[in-house]
Amino acid sequence: MKQAKKQPGQSLPVYDKTSIIVLAVAAAVFLALLFWLRSEDILHGSGKLFSPFSDQEFVEYEKGTVVEILSDDSQPDEAADGAYIGSQQLSVKIKSGRYKGETLQVQNAFGPLSGVRVAEGDSVTLTMKTFTDGTHEAMMNEVNRVPVLACFLILFFLAVCLVGGRTGAKSLVGLIFTFVCLFAILIPLLFKGAPMVLTTLLVCAYIALVSFTVLGGVHRKTISAFLGTVAGTVLAMLFGLAVQSLAKIDGFRIEDAEPLLTMKYQGLVNIGLHGLLVSGIIVSALGAVMDVAMSISSALEEVHAANPALKQQDLFKSGMNIGRDMVGTMTNTLILAFLGCEFTLMLFIYARQMTFYHLFSTPFVSLEIISGLASSLGMILAIPLTALISSTLITQKKKKRK
Repeated sequence: MKQAKKQPGQSLPVYDKTSIIVLAVAAAVFLALLFWLRSEDILHGSGKLFSPFSDQEFVEYEKGTVVEILSDDSQPDEAADGAYIGSQQLSVKIKSGRYKGETLQVQNAFGPLSGVRVAEGDSVTLTMKTFTDGTHEAMMNEVNRVPVLACFLILFFLAVCLVGGRTGAKSLVGLIFTFVCLFAILIPLLFKGAPMVLTTLLVCAYIALVSFTVLGGVHRKTISAFLGTVAGTVLAMLFGLAVQSLAKIDGFRIEDAEPLLTMKYQGLVNIGLHGLLVSGIIVSALGAVMDVAMSISSALEEVHAANPALKQQDLFKSGMNIGRDMVGTMTNTLILAFLGCEFTLMLFIYARQMTFYHLFSTPFVSLEIISGLASSLGMILAIPLTALISSTLITQKKKKRK
């Protein structure tokens, strides 16, 4: 593979023959996995006539529009900061599914922690139940928030494209691909009984490969960033596995694992829950490690272009100096992101006035600490690894010439 020469601040040519081949192979792998996952559902039946939770009803999820408020006994609850509590009797027109066009009466019960008070014209989501005798009914689920979220998503896309230009647009392609891989490939594989930790690592490495190739093609810079990302993510995984064993805590202690365990007992899913904690660490670390690895690799390419006479040791030192400036802010970003997700939990625990040892021995706090520290460790160690890989690849051609 030829590495084109570049001047400082000048972008390298992106998509050469090698880049196109890598993207084509990646697309073939993606389509093959998707076809295998979906075809198996089609051949063996993707679902039953009736819900697995009951042999007397078939459950579907549809959307509707509130036509009329038939009754409303709700009132604000002062103890809950004025949040409404009570119920409404609604007339709702179904907007999707087999019962599209029908108008049904729907009960809407709500309180501070669940449900929401609606008005005429609001778009809502419904749980439709069809019984063995052919009758059906609708239950209020939630307000349809997809239009609002779509507007914010469009605003986000515009901001990325306007500020990031062509590179920003490419990053959006990588972001969309990441979401598709997680929901269309990784999760279905896990539900088919694939090894939790190994499968998550391989899919994340695949995501990194495609994302870097889309962003910058197959060049020395992206190869260094990819190898550094894989190395950092593997180290985060190993650290998570070690602490999981030493602290005697695993994915079963995650709060949201309980419904999955119930479904596993019922034979509805085939998923390994023990590796949930470490798999979450891998996914969480991926973005930060990719960011750091690409920054280091790109910076060293610029340093080399400005001074091609620098030796490998000098380039490595430059990478480490750049990386040290990133450690503090990136580590704070990861830790604060984890703690921010559990901010409500922290308030609750503080209100109970637990002792220091009791607080940090609880599974909720220890899980967040393990996740945050493991991801941060992978990100930090990706700096010297990427600097080493990048400086080696940059000076390798020079040594061959000599």
